[in-house]
Amino acid sequence: MKPMKPLLIIGAIVAIAAIAAAAVWGIRKLIYHIIDRRIANFQSSLIEKQMTETENMYRQMRGWRHDYRNHIQNMKILLAAGNYSELDAYMDELARDLITVDTVIKTGNVMADAVLNAKLYAAKEIQARISVKANIPKNLPMSDVELCAVLGNLLDNAVESCARIPAEERFIRVFIGVIKGQFYLSIQNAAGEMKKKGTGYLSTKRDGEAYGYGLFRIDRIANKYKGFVNRQSETGVFATELIFPLADGGETVGAK
Repeated sequence: MKPMKPLLIIGAIVAIAAIAAAAVWGIRKLIYHIIDRRIANFQSSLIEKQMTETENMYRQMRGWRHDYRNHIQNMKILLAAGNYSELDAYMDELARDLITVDTVIKTGNVMADAVLNAKLYAAKEIQARISVKANIPKNLPMSDVELCAVLGNLLDNAVESCARIPAEERFIRVFIGVIKGQFYLSIQNAAGEMKKKGTGYLSTKRDGEAYGYGLFRIDRIANKYKGFVNRQSETGVFATELIFPLADGGETVGAK
């Protein structure tokens, strides 16, 4: 019977190890399930926000177009009366108003256009200076929904970061294109002091949890497609770069 004791001990150890491994696997699966649900809820609220912003932008555009004939009639009256100085001032006011509703960003990707225009419209509302150069390749490794999730999260963070600093310091720069056969996306924005923890950055937003889910979503998309994420903070500037490999070298379809 004595030779059986080591076998029983080994068997017990193996059984305990198996139970522990199963427990760890189960807990890990539960944690990921909870995170996935929270990300899904966060993304639903993000999409709803983007839809509202897009609708607000197009509502203003429709309003301007509705008033178009009235504007033409008013300018004709001023012209006929010889009120050139008033006409000049009237046209300047219209030009300023038109700038706020003109969707000038055309990347070749309809969904990306909607997100970019809506988010940058929100940036203009807080008087942030905007610089955009965007070329979307035809065959991205990710889906349009994933691309818009990345853009929406990054631009939301950029706009909210700008809103926390003086108006004269606010700016957002966006570059999207293909560099050396890889999809490259860069967003830089004005920022206050950023707190760093390890290799990441801590949220300065009140809703830090939502901010964390946005970054987590971006990182998961990057990992899914073997991409690379680089976040850097310097005095007054925060920058995020994403790089994704393109199988076909990334033929682009639009630019502006």
